[in-house]
Amino acid sequence: MLDAPGLKHDEGGQGRRFAVIAVAALGLLLLPFVAQLAGNAWVRIIDTALLYVLLALGLNIVVGYAGLLDLGYIAFSAVGAYLFALLASPHLTDTFPAWAAHFPAGLHAAWWWVLPLGAAVAAVFGVLLGAPTLKLRGDYLAIVTLGFGEIIRVFLGNLEQPVNITNGPRGLGQIDSLQLFGFDLGKKSTLLGLDVAPVTHYYYLFLGLVLLGILICHRLEHSRIGRAWMAIREDETAARAMGIHTRNLKLLAFAMGATFGGVSGVLFAAFQGFVSPESFSLQESVLVVAMVVLGGLGHIPGVVLGALLLAALPEVLRYVAGPLQAMTAGWLDAAILRQLLIALAMIGVMLARPRGLWPAPVHGRAAAVG
Repeated sequence: MLDAPGLKHDEGGQGRRFAVIAVAALGLLLLPFVAQLAGNAWVRIIDTALLYVLLALGLNIVVGYAGLLDLGYIAFSAVGAYLFALLASPHLTDTFPAWAAHFPAGLHAAWWWVLPLGAAVAAVFGVLLGAPTLKLRGDYLAIVTLGFGEIIRVFLGNLEQPVNITNGPRGLGQIDSLQLFGFDLGKKSTLLGLDVAPVTHYYYLFLGLVLLGILICHRLEHSRIGRAWMAIREDETAARAMGIHTRNLKLLAFAMGATFGGVSGVLFAAFQGFVSPESFSLQESVLVVAMVVLGGLGHIPGVVLGALLLAALPEVLRYVAGPLQAMTAGWLDAAILRQLLIALAMIGVMLARPRGLWPAPVHGRAAAVG
């Protein structure tokens, strides 16, 4: 009888939590249809933001959990994107007669097996990046990873001589769209008399994979591996003294983070239908790092929030930069002004919230001091 009030309180809390989850799920299901009323461009922005969320979740494993600063993370996305582009476009059959002889109807690989293959290949590249950098930390690690990302981009841009594999800076086009149980996500459909655009189809696929990625990251964070990563992040020497195998765990962090990049790259190639080296520049890597830092290092909700904001903010600011350019009679370039507004917004947020928009909760003595 003494526990009855507490039980009622717990039941009330669970009911409210269930109501919040139900409302959030309903909102996510209806979001593309609401955005579609303003134009398919807004649904495309949401789709792109979800791909950035996947990238940010992967980088959070490397930077947020293990404390390894990676400025070349976008290279893993490039690996996945070009892998799918080569296996799901006519480039190989058009370029190599031997491929055309074996695949007279063209090479149209199914995405459901290219997706794990892209994740695996990206993980291998993650290990290749991590192995030479095990003794590096801080700025030195950042410089090496930055170089790795640029090497991959330049390599893809020049791999057209003497054998044309990537088509160089011209990129690869005519990439197949994704098909799920015989349903082509790249074609329009109708639902209850309403036209459903391809970008809406991709939204639900991307959302499902993002939710799966959040679940994986949550389980990793609260696992023994996740706690070991955080011990390495706080003090690698102390972690090694406690018996943690820092070498293997660092390689695992690079590999796990790279898998997210590979998956995102495969989805990006299918979604865009075209890939080129310019899509995987240093600016993209810096943008993903900014998403993780701005949202809150090591905190999944903060990382998701930071990725959504920085992915959508440039598009929203188009409606601010355009009128400002008109007010100055064209003296200010809208594109440059938009980048300036983004930078000012980021500076303001980091000054007001130095630990991120939604940082991880601090407990114990650190919370009392804060």
